[in-house]
Amino acid sequence: MSANLQEAIGPVCESFGHDRTRLLDILLAVQQRLGGIDDRAIDAVAAELAIPRVDVAGVVSFYTFLAPKTRGQLVIRLCNDLPDLMMGAEEVAAGLEAELGIRFGETTPDGRFTLEWASCIGMSDQAPAALFGDVVVPRLTPGTARRLVAELRQQPPGADLHRLLVRAYGDGANAHDLVRAAVENNLRQAGEVIFAQAEPDAGLSKALAMSPAEVIREVKTARLRGRGGAGFPTGMKWEFVRAADGPQRYLICNADEGEPGTFKDRVILTERPDLLFEGMTIAGYAIGAEHGILYLRGEYAYLRAYLEHVLARRREKGLLGKSVLGKPGFNFDIRIQMGAGAYICGEETALISSCEGLRGDPKNRPPFPAQRGYLGHPTSVNNVETLCCVPRIIQRGSGWFASIGSRRSTGTKCLSISGDCTRRGVYELPLGTTLRDVLARCGGEDAVAVQVGGPSGRLVGPEAFDREICFDDLATGGSLVVFGPGRDPLWVASQYMAFFIHESCGYCTPCRVGNVLLKERVDRILAGRGEPEDLDYLRALATTVKTASRCGLGQTSPNPVLSVLDNFRPACEARLKEPFEGRQTGFDIAAKLAEAQRLTGRKSVHFDA
Repeated sequence: MSANLQEAIGPVCESFGHDRTRLLDILLAVQQRLGGIDDRAIDAVAAELAIPRVDVAGVVSFYTFLAPKTRGQLVIRLCNDLPDLMMGAEEVAAGLEAELGIRFGETTPDGRFTLEWASCIGMSDQAPAALFGDVVVPRLTPGTARRLVAELRQQPPGADLHRLLVRAYGDGANAHDLVRAAVENNLRQAGEVIFAQAEPDAGLSKALAMSPAEVIREVKTARLRGRGGAGFPTGMKWEFVRAADGPQRYLICNADEGEPGTFKDRVILTERPDLLFEGMTIAGYAIGAEHGILYLRGEYAYLRAYLEHVLARRREKGLLGKSVLGKPGFNFDIRIQMGAGAYICGEETALISSCEGLRGDPKNRPPFPAQRGYLGHPTSVNNVETLCCVPRIIQRGSGWFASIGSRRSTGTKCLSISGDCTRRGVYELPLGTTLRDVLARCGGEDAVAVQVGGPSGRLVGPEAFDREICFDDLATGGSLVVFGPGRDPLWVASQYMAFFIHESCGYCTPCRVGNVLLKERVDRILAGRGEPEDLDYLRALATTVKTASRCGLGQTSPNPVLSVLDNFRPACEARLKEPFEGRQTGFDIAAKLAEAQRLTGRKSVHFDA
């Protein structure tokens, strides 16, 4: 850590105008300079910004990418989400440990390397994958991992990792020289909306010739629903924001896709950044906002230089800034807010907190963001894919968009497909496409199960393969993970529960403790020690966690367990050490609380409303 903290920290704070709401940006920059953020650095930042020390310490302790202690000069984060484990992440981990002589969570004695796990880095289509600093390294094997580390050891500190990786992997398939990464986009099928060829910014030009109310009406008529998973009508959300009281309004684009198996936004950001920024500008015009924020997950830091370049080019063309495209009175610009490794920030109120320089804790609702969001102002939070649909709707008309898909689910859906299939990648398909059709396209015909919608979605078996991918049947934010013969549904549930345990913010007891109890009981059954009563226990506890949790994470985290109980019950019963006779047993809440006390070490456990 630098001896003169003031010299290191003062200029960083100055570069952000000593703005307390930019605390996350400040801490990321400080860490880049100092290698970590220890107690003295926390004190110095708090003093420089004139804010309580606890505010700074709280942010440092919340985000995975912020370190309260000095890490190695290069942090290697190997992804251990389910698709990566299926493709051999544990073998790659063993290779890294053998080459470096350390375990995960440790730093080499010379301070050069730190090994850590990462919950999801958005590379499930080319797993196993890791982050070497902010450089993405996909398609790893134990051998390539060891060779890369061995070569890095021969390089001086601060060597150009991108150049090294390009030499090892090639350039990949990227849209711009600034995206220096070995990442392949794996766009397997372009559809009629997002990845179709179209005249640049034709939608924006047409929108600015309309009134904001007309733009909103067109989006409502198209029946565009949010593509992030919830499916809320986009035009209705914009109408609420525009009608809300307040001198300012804000637009936030949620590019924090953090669910294992989800990576379609990564491909959109690389292939169609101008379309996204055009959609954000139209949305800003519609709701009456002058400021837009793209919240970019920390794992996609390798895309930032490219996206900043696109924004700068749009400003030069008059597509952002004062009087956009010569429209008097319409001023709109976009800044990029980097995340720092927190899945919970995909929830819109937690994302707003993060943009404000706070811990990414979800907020109580009401008020809703449309009433009081970013900095207390009315705010619309929209998904990347949602915003990319908007220019196409304005350009070609709501009737054209509504003619694609099914009656109640219009348009296309971008699907991130990974797991046991031969053609992993992104597919843009009309909503209403059957799951069986999707499996045929991606080479997953022999699937025994598919996780639809990421960990918070549902695991379905072959009896559901003729169901449709749409909001009113198999709804998904975009993730499909395919499981082939030999995959154990209970193991799938256990791995997803481990993810939720790691990513819970810990605010409320049902989520913080309940998920631990759910995984413990699933693992007991996996180990062959399960009893018939355990299935009733799991269902009752899962229902309690869903009902009593404060935010969407806890309200959906039991879904892997419930899906297995609903759709793969024979597999669960076959694992029990005693034959299941179909008897019904009661569920003792006192026993659950006693077990929670044992696992958490707390003398008392209560459920927060």
